Amino acid sequence: MSENDPWKNWYQQPTPSDPASPDQTVSMPQPSNRPSFEPAPGSGGGNGGYGGGAGGYGGASGYGGAGGGGGWGAQPPLVSPPGSAPAGAPGRSGGGGGRQWRFWGQPGRHGRRIALVIGVVVVLLIASTAGTYFWINGKLNRSVALPATTATSAGTNWLIAGSDQRTGISRSEQAQLHLGSEGADASDSLMLLHMGSGRPVLISIPRDSYVPIPGHGHNKINAALAFGGPSLLVQTVEGVTGLKINHYMGIGFGGLANVVGAIGGVRMCVKTAVPADPTGDSGFKGLAAGCHDLSGTQAIAFVRDRHSFATSDLQRIQDQRAFLSALLSKATSPGVYLNPFTALPFASTSASAIAVDKGTSLYDLLQVAFALRNPVTGTVPIANANLQTASGDSVEWNRTQALQLFNALQQDKPVPAGLLTGTQVG
Repeated sequence: MSENDPWKNWYQQPTPSDPASPDQTVSMPQPSNRPSFEPAPGSGGGNGGYGGGAGGYGGASGYGGAGGGGGWGAQPPLVSPPGSAPAGAPGRSGGGGGRQWRFWGQPGRHGRRIALVIGVVVVLLIASTAGTYFWINGKLNRSVALPATTATSAGTNWLIAGSDQRTGISRSEQAQLHLGSEGADASDSLMLLHMGSGRPVLISIPRDSYVPIPGHGHNKINAALAFGGPSLLVQTVEGVTGLKINHYMGIGFGGLANVVGAIGGVRMCVKTAVPADPTGDSGFKGLAAGCHDLSGTQAIAFVRDRHSFATSDLQRIQDQRAFLSALLSKATSPGVYLNPFTALPFASTSASAIAVDKGTSLYDLLQVAFALRNPVTGTVPIANANLQTASGDSVEWNRTQALQLFNALQQDKPVPAGLLTGTQVG
């Protein structure tokens, strides 16, 4: 290019050795409308004008070259606009594209949908559980009125009675359960459950215990239910034990069979073989050593049988305690209460089959169920199992030891050693 090239001074800055002539036009940079976080062309300055010294427009040192000096002044460094995610955050790419970063760590609406679904499921579970509780609680047969009493006790005491009542059982069912057509509506099984600060205590009261019954003189304790129903039975037990009975639970033969059927049977384990009832009265067919799943009919026969044992009713009440614990252990197992197809029929059937006092709630019954899983067990201390009375063969308590036992329960203290001997099945 010649020295007289008219375009020379447009792209070359004058040097000190080339004084500006009067007619030379000096090029001035124009204001840029670009945002501060994006470099303008030529921002690098340097020795080459628009492109800058060493780099030019696309030179080696970036957009505007490496050096300072001529052309436009140096621009501020690249910064992120307010509110944008830091570099490397999820959804942030080098080119500014892609999904935006979210606080939940999930892109966009997907995370909100997951949280919404989880929230709805939790609400539905809570509502379903609450609804089921109140539905079953409303089905309880609160037909028993507890008598007025001045007795006081620490902890909570339940009287649990199994009656030989046959009301509501058809003739075919009576034959299937080997019940016979007549019953005295007496308490065939009687247990006292104490719940306090320590381990629960379950005590059997022999049905032939010879005790005073208010308004009826001395008689076998099971006659109290026939004479005056649950109220008189509770009053009798309070009188001979000194304990305040806080709650009552009663169930008949038919109700027990239905409850066992609703839960799918109850597993009973015996260490030695139990012979069949030689009289055939209970319908019990015997059990080989080992574990067995009893149906409702088999369960009734098992808890009614006393003729297979030398100690008769004293062994039967041990079997009844063992069966009750096995039943409630299964009812409170995860395989039952987490399975609505088993839990709901069982709960509904149980609520209808048992009779409780007017102050009992479903929550109270749940406490009993868990208490009966593994209580301290035994029978009221006995002095004479063959006491001859006007009422026939009766059971006489060991009064001294019985008072020690019930005084400990009344004060919610541990039962003195040796008073309760546990439970041995069969």
